[in-house]
Amino acid sequence: MAALKMAAAQRGCLDINNNNRAQKLPDNLRLLESSVLSVSLLSDNRVPFPVYYEPEDIFGPSIEPEPKHFEPPNMMAGDRPVNKLVDSISRTPGRLPSPQPTHFGGHDVPYKNGNGNGHRVLRSATVGYIAPEFKGKKAQKIEVKAKLEAGNWIPSSLIDQQIDWFYNDLGIDDVYFQTESVSAIVSNITSLYAAKIAAFAREDKQQEIRLDMEAADHAIYIDTSEPGVSKIDGPRYERRLESKYLDASASGNNVYRVETFRSPTNLAGTVEAKSTMRCYFVYQCQFVEPNADPKETRLEVIGDQMFLAKATSNTKQIYQEIIETAVQRNGPVIEYFDIENSKEVRLVVAFRRKTATGMFTALSDLYHYYGVTSSRKYVEQFSNGICVICLYLKPANIVDSPPLDQSIHQITKEISLLYCIPRNKFQALFVGGGLSLQETVYAHCLWVFVQHFLNRLGSEYSSLVSALDSTNSLHVEILSKIKRRLRTETFTSAYIAEIINSQPQLVRSLYASFASTHLAFGPGFEDDFIPPTPSAEVLTDNQLKELIARTVANEHEEMVMNAFRIFNNSLLKTNFYTPTKVALSFRLNPSFLPELEYPQPLFGMFLVISSESRGFHLRFRDIARGGIRIVKSRNKEAYGINARRMFDENYGLANTQQRKNKDIPEGGSKGVILLDAAHQDKGSVAFEKYIDSIMDLLLPPTSPGIKNPIVDLYGKQEILFMGPDENTADLVDWATKHARSRSAPWWKSFFTGKSPKLGGIPHDAYGMTTLSVREYVKGIYRKLELDPSKVRKMQTGGPDGDLGSNEILLSNEKYTSLIDGSGVLVDPHGINHEELIRLAKKRAMISEFDITKLSKAGYRVLVDDINVKLPNGEVVNNGTVFRNTFHLRETGLTDSFVPCGGRPESIDLASVSKLIKNGKSTIPYIVEGANLFITQDAKLRLEAAGCILFKDASANKGGVTSSSLEVLASLSFDDAGFLEHMCVGSDGQTPEFYKAYVKGVQEIIKENARLEFEAIWKEHKATKIPRSTLSDTLSIAITKLDEELQKTDLWKNETLRRSVLQDALPKLLLEKIGLDLIIKRVPDNYLRAIFGSYLASRFVYQFGSAPSQFAFFNFMSDRMKKIQQ
Repeated sequence: MAALKMAAAQRGCLDINNNNRAQKLPDNLRLLESSVLSVSLLSDNRVPFPVYYEPEDIFGPSIEPEPKHFEPPNMMAGDRPVNKLVDSISRTPGRLPSPQPTHFGGHDVPYKNGNGNGHRVLRSATVGYIAPEFKGKKAQKIEVKAKLEAGNWIPSSLIDQQIDWFYNDLGIDDVYFQTESVSAIVSNITSLYAAKIAAFAREDKQQEIRLDMEAADHAIYIDTSEPGVSKIDGPRYERRLESKYLDASASGNNVYRVETFRSPTNLAGTVEAKSTMRCYFVYQCQFVEPNADPKETRLEVIGDQMFLAKATSNTKQIYQEIIETAVQRNGPVIEYFDIENSKEVRLVVAFRRKTATGMFTALSDLYHYYGVTSSRKYVEQFSNGICVICLYLKPANIVDSPPLDQSIHQITKEISLLYCIPRNKFQALFVGGGLSLQETVYAHCLWVFVQHFLNRLGSEYSSLVSALDSTNSLHVEILSKIKRRLRTETFTSAYIAEIINSQPQLVRSLYASFASTHLAFGPGFEDDFIPPTPSAEVLTDNQLKELIARTVANEHEEMVMNAFRIFNNSLLKTNFYTPTKVALSFRLNPSFLPELEYPQPLFGMFLVISSESRGFHLRFRDIARGGIRIVKSRNKEAYGINARRMFDENYGLANTQQRKNKDIPEGGSKGVILLDAAHQDKGSVAFEKYIDSIMDLLLPPTSPGIKNPIVDLYGKQEILFMGPDENTADLVDWATKHARSRSAPWWKSFFTGKSPKLGGIPHDAYGMTTLSVREYVKGIYRKLELDPSKVRKMQTGGPDGDLGSNEILLSNEKYTSLIDGSGVLVDPHGINHEELIRLAKKRAMISEFDITKLSKAGYRVLVDDINVKLPNGEVVNNGTVFRNTFHLRETGLTDSFVPCGGRPESIDLASVSKLIKNGKSTIPYIVEGANLFITQDAKLRLEAAGCILFKDASANKGGVTSSSLEVLASLSFDDAGFLEHMCVGSDGQTPEFYKAYVKGVQEIIKENARLEFEAIWKEHKATKIPRSTLSDTLSIAITKLDEELQKTDLWKNETLRRSVLQDALPKLLLEKIGLDLIIKRVPDNYLRAIFGSYLASRFVYQFGSAPSQFAFFNFMSDRMKKIQQ
C-alpha cells in the first residue's frame, strides 16, 4: 500500500479527498479513507487536457431551490443517508406527471406512420450491438497481469480476480480493449482497486468511485450512482462529456459517439447494491464519408466505422428508418420498442445535431423523474448531421413510480418539449422533483416574458408625455430616446429567476390555470395512461390574485407573479401541447401593453422561445408585412443590452414600417430574433425554429403526428407576410419551401425576397428601392428646373450595395464624392462615370476604382490608410475616422446628397451643426435613401436652414411596394399558374409574364413615389410645415383613413368594390387571371385592405393631410359618377 501511495504521488494523478473522520486509522490506510475517490488518468504518451471547469450556465448563475420546498416524507432511520434532492424525486407529496397528452405512438400505430413516431416489438436476440471480437484479448490479459505484478500495486493473490472483474463484469466490450494501451488498462484496474479499498474503509460503507480519463480522440468515465436518480451534486460526468464532446462537436469538425453501460454489480460484485457502477466511453467518429450530403441516408455512406462494425442488422434497420424520417423533419423523431422476453424498452430519438444542445443529460433527468433507469445508452453521430440517441430503459424500482409502459408513454410525449428547451432556467426544480417538466418549462417561458414587460417607466416619463406633443414627430423621437434611458433595471433577469425559484407552489397553481385553458385532447387519447391533469387545483383569476397576495413576501414578488396572470389572460393560442413542435410559440393579445409607452396599439404579437434564441413578431394590422431580422451580440454585455432593448426596438421598427406601407394593403410588421449569448453561431437553426413554431399557430393541426388540437381563443384565420432583413436574406428560400412542405395554402406569399426560381422579385436586381428614391431626386430637379448633369452629388453607400449600385446606374448627376465601407473617393471635377458604372455592375467597392482615372485634384482614402496627404496639402491621419466623418465635412463640392448606406443616426442633433454655416445648410438638397441615416431633430434643423429634404419613409418605399405586389401575384395565381408564370425555370428561362409583371411593378413604384412627392411639395408650399414632418403626417392620415374605410359599408357596395379593385390591381394580373378569379382566390381581408389603402392614399395625395369636411364626399362623388358613366 505504501508503494501505491508513492506511485500515486509520483504520477500526480490520484486525488483522494480525506473525510477527516475522528476515528484513527493506520498511516498506510489514511490515504485511502475518503467519501469519494476521484481519479484522473491519462494514457501514456498523450497530451493532457487542460483542467476541466463546469461550463457557465447560459442563463446566468444557477439558483438552487430552497430546501423547504423539497422536504421528503419521514423515512425510517437507517434506511440510507438522507439526500433531500434525491429523495424528493420519488417521494414529493402529491407529485404528479407533467400534464402532457400521453398517447403518442401507441401499440396500434405502425412503425412507419409518416411521422416517424411509433412503437413495435423486437426479438431480444436481434437487439443492440455486437462488438467485433478482439482476437488479441487473451495475450493482452497476460501483458496486463505481468505489468500489475511488476508494479506491486495489487497483492499478487488478488490480481487474477481484479483482471477478470474488469474484463468480464463491468460490461466493457472488446472495442475498448482493442483501442486502449496495456499501460492505460493497468492504470484503470489499479485505480479501481484503490477505490474499492477506499470504499470499504468508509464508516458508512458506501462504495463510490469517480474515475475519468480524457484525451483528444476518446474519453472514459466511471462512477457509481443509484439507478433512477439524478444528482445535482457529484461529478456530473454526463454533463461534462456532453459539454466537452457532444455539444462542442455540434459546431466543430470533430464529432464524437458515446457508449455507456450500467454494471449490474457494485464494487464488491454483489447484485443487491443500491449504487452500481456506470461506465461511459467516448470515441471520435471516423465516418465512411465525412462530407455527406444532408439528405443522404445510406448508413454505409454516413455511418461511423465503429458503429457499422458493431451494430446488429436489426439496429442498422432501425437507424436507417429513423434517419430517413429525421432528414425530412426539423424536430425530433421518436421511436420506442418493447423487447421480447425482457422488462426493457428501447427508446430511440433522432434529431439534427446542432438543434438540441444539452439533450443527452436532459433525457436522463426526464426518465429519472418517472422512476426509470437505463442499462445501456448510445449516442450515434452520422455525417449527414443527424444525431441518434438510443436508450435501453427499465424500472428503477423506486417506490410509487408508475408502471413502465405508462412512464414510457409519458416520456415519449415530453421529449418534444425537452427538445425545445433541453436546459431550462429552473432545471433544478425539475431534477429535484419540486415541479414537473411542463411546469418548469412554463416558468422558463414566463421568466423570458417578465424580463421584457416588467421594467416599467416611472412618473418622470408620464410627466414628459403630458408636456410634449405626441403628434409631433420630433417629440416622438425624443420620447423614444428618453424611454431607453429611464428604464430602470430593478428587475434583472437573475432577480426575476430568484423570485420565480422561491415560489414553486405559485408556479404550479398558475400553470394549472394555463393548462386548464390550453390543454385539449384529440382523437386517440387513452385515459388508461397517466392522467394528464394539472397537479394543482384550477383557480379563477381572482382566486389566483388573492393566492399571490397571501403567499408572496414583498411587492417585487407580487409584481413578478402577477405577470404570470397577465400572460395567462393575454394568451390566445400556443403550440405548448403540440407533439411535433421545435420551439415554443405564443400568440398574445397585446392589449396588456400600457398605452402611455406604446401609444400606437399593436394588432398582434407572437412570442417564440427556443434553446438558441427568443423572438417576437409584432404587427399593427391584421394584414401586415415586414422583415425578419436576426440580432447577434459581440459579447455578454452586448447581449444584455440587446435583450433589454429588444421589444421596444421591434415595436419601433414595425411602427416605421407601418408609416412606410402607406400605399399598399399591408400594414407594418417586424420580426426580431435575438440569439442567446452562447449560441451566436446558430442563426439558421434559430430562424428555422422561429418560422416553424409560428406556423404551428397559423395552420390547422392536421400535420402528421399532431393529435391534440390547438385551443384557439382568437378564432380567426391569420396570415403573416414576411420578408428578409438583417442576417436572414439567405434563409427566405428555406422558409418558402418549408411552408410548402407543411401544405400551407399561402406558401407562395409567405415570404418576399425569395429567389426568382420561387417566384420572388429581387429588389436589387431590378432596382426597386432605388426607383422611388430617384423619383424624389428627379422631382427636386424638375421643380427647381435644374440640369442634373451640372448638379454635384455626394453619396454614402457605394457601388457594392443594392441601393448604392442602382443609384449609380440610374443617375445622371456629376458625382464629386462617394463613400462606402472601404473608404472615400473624391474628384472635384467629377468622378469618372464609366468607371463607376463598371464597379456598380460588378458590385465592387471603391477600393477597386482605377485611380488613374481621377483628375489631379481627385483622391481616394481607404479605411486602412494612415498619414495620407491630400492634393490640397491636408494630411489624413486615420482613414477610418476620415471615412466615418467625411459626410459632415464642409468641402464646397456638394449640391445634392443621397445617403444610400451608412450607420443609423450618422447625422444627429449634435453633429448637424457641421452642415450649417451662418444659418444656412451647406447641402441644398438631401433625399434620405438609407433608413434612419438622419435623426428627426437633425432633419428639422436642416430644413430650417433652407435644405430641401425628403425623409426615408417616403423616399425608399419602392422596396415595400415591390414586395406587396409580389405577395399579390402569389395570392392570385393557383400553384400551377404560379409555377408557370412567376417562377424562373430550372433551365434559367424567365417566363414572359414575369418579365412584363416586373416592368409593371416598376411603373407602379414610380407612380406612387410621384404622387407622394407632389402631395408633400404642394402641402409644404401651402403650409410651410417641414417636409419631414409632412411625410409622417401624410402616413398617419392615410393609415387612419384606411382603417376607417375598411369598417364602413362602402365595401358592401359591390359596384364600388369592383371598381376600386379594378383600378388598384395591376392590369397584367387582371388580364391574365381576371377580377372574378382574383376575388375568389385572394383572402377577403386582404382584398378589403387593398380597397381601403387605395382609396385612402389617393384621397390624401389629392386633398392633403387636413382636408375639408366635404372633401371626401366630393372625392367619392366623382368616383361614383365615373362608375355610372
